[in-house]
Amino acid sequence: MGQTNTTIFSDNTTDTLNWDDVGVMNNLVPPPQLLKWIGNKQRFAQQIASVFPTNYGTYIEPFLGSGAVLGAIKPKHGVAGDVIKPLIELWNLLKDDPERLYRSYEKNWHEYMQNPKEVYKAILARFNDNPNGEDFLFITRSCYGGVIRFTKEGRMSTPIGPHTPISPESFRKRMLAWRACVKNTDFVSEPYQVTMRKAVAGDVIYCDPPYVDSQAILYGAQAFKFQELLEIIAECKAKGVKVALSIDGFKKSKQRVVELNLIEGLFERELIVEGGSSMLKRFQKKDQIMIGEDVHDFLLMTW
Repeated sequence: MGQTNTTIFSDNTTDTLNWDDVGVMNNLVPPPQLLKWIGNKQRFAQQIASVFPTNYGTYIEPFLGSGAVLGAIKPKHGVAGDVIKPLIELWNLLKDDPERLYRSYEKNWHEYMQNPKEVYKAILARFNDNPNGEDFLFITRSCYGGVIRFTKEGRMSTPIGPHTPISPESFRKRMLAWRACVKNTDFVSEPYQVTMRKAVAGDVIYCDPPYVDSQAILYGAQAFKFQELLEIIAECKAKGVKVALSIDGFKKSKQRVVELNLIEGLFERELIVEGGSSMLKRFQKKDQIMIGEDVHDFLLMTW
């Protein structure tokens, strides 16, 4: 884009920013979270990104969410998709109209700070009446634990969180860093099947789908079928596409293993990623002590 934008900050001072003139973060380290999102891979993004080959065609991420692994890889050519349309709208605003996204966050933040409960309720209602990327962004930053929860009717239902959303200035810095990381990525609103079938030999795919054991209430994931995803992964592998999959592994501090019913021979390697105590359990159990609730994810690779 290359244009220079003039930003009027809330203290009425004027600052001139070039949204494109920002250096990329260190290799394989994502910027601080743009979105607050349960189940995000922020802490493990560097570890996950390190398994991918250094030479590939297109990096494809069909379950985008908060994009932590995308931010770590910073692809030279990427495609990132999700079925949550406001989420993709948000990422496209970051690329194409960052000033609008910043001003929206700033406005919502200042109103929220005056009356958090009532303003959160109003933003949530406005989003449910007219889903959009700007309100979705603020909800992720202010809802309880970053739990992106939808009803079967498609309405977001997460309550307000006890924390204070990050300040507009902090958010602005994160925007700048993220925009540099995703400048070569195309964001698409479509089912994962469509996104993955675009891959050709030499491409790499990272899948972070709704988890089998615990996430049916999240992201509008009630209709997601894990076995169908495995079949699409098999299609991609047969075409010469490398696929990595994050999925449930051990629960209850390794006292229980999640039954995945994997296709025999589909994955060549696996790594165990220690996830700490379950964020979803923390949300469900509120303030209860989380002893024996550590989770360990599998990172499965087709190569």
